[in-house]
Amino acid sequence: MKRLLDFSVALAGLLLASPVLLPVMFLVWRQDRHSPFYIAPRVGRDGRLFHMVKLRSMRINADRTGVDSTSAADSRITPVGHFIRRYKLDEVTQLWNVLIGDMSLVGPRPNVERETRLYTAAEQGLLAVKPGITDYASIVFADEGEILAGHPDPDLGYNQLIRPWKSRLGLFCIQHSSIALDLKLIGLTVLAIVSRERALAAVSRDLETRGAPAELVEIARRRQALVPHPPPGASSVVQSRDAVAV
Repeated sequence: MKRLLDFSVALAGLLLASPVLLPVMFLVWRQDRHSPFYIAPRVGRDGRLFHMVKLRSMRINADRTGVDSTSAADSRITPVGHFIRRYKLDEVTQLWNVLIGDMSLVGPRPNVERETRLYTAAEQGLLAVKPGITDYASIVFADEGEILAGHPDPDLGYNQLIRPWKSRLGLFCIQHSSIALDLKLIGLTVLAIVSRERALAAVSRDLETRGAPAELVEIARRRQALVPHPPPGASSVVQSRDAVAV
C-alpha cells in the first residue's frame, strides 16, 4: 500500500510540477551552461548508496569543498539556487527517486556517507527504512539554512544543533509509521509552505498525542533557541565531524 501511494503521488507530482520545473531547469542551465541537475550520492535503506536527483542550486564542483551542511548565506549557492532552495524545488525532483523506488514520500532525509559514519548505534535505526522527502524533522527544520547562517563551522553546527533532534524525530516517525501518518505528514508539508507557524503547531500536537517525550514536543514548536545536545545514544555533545563521544 505504501509503495502504491508513493508511486501514484510521485508520478502525479512530477506531471503537475513540470510547468514550473522546466523553466527553472532552463534558468539553471543558462547561468553557466552546465546540467541543471545535481546527482547527489546518498545513503539509503540498509546503508546502500543511491543517486538522488536534485535541481542544482550551487555552482559547479561545490561539493568538492568538503563541507556537507549548507547555510542560507553559503557563497556556493547561485542566484537561481536561492530561489530553488527557498521554494524547495530541489526536493520536488526527488519525486523521481520515489518513482523508481530509491526513496519514499515519507521517511528520514537521506544523508551523505561521511555523515552517516558518525551515527550512533541508535541512529543506525534511521537506515532501516527507505529515506524520504519529508517527515516530522523536514517540517520542523525546514529553516536549516537559516539556523546555520553565520556559524563558523556549518557541519559542526549541524551535528550539535540540528542532527540530535532530526534523528530523534526521524526515529519517532519510524516507530509510529502508518499510511495515515504518511498522509498527515504530506498534508502538513504542504501546509508549511502556506503557514509554517500552523504546521509547527500541528506537528507538536501530533507528537504529543502519540506520546512523544516532552522535550521533543517542545523542540517541534521551535519557540526556544537551539543549544548543543548529544545525538540519540550518545552521552556527550559532538565535538568534531570526525568523532562522536559515546
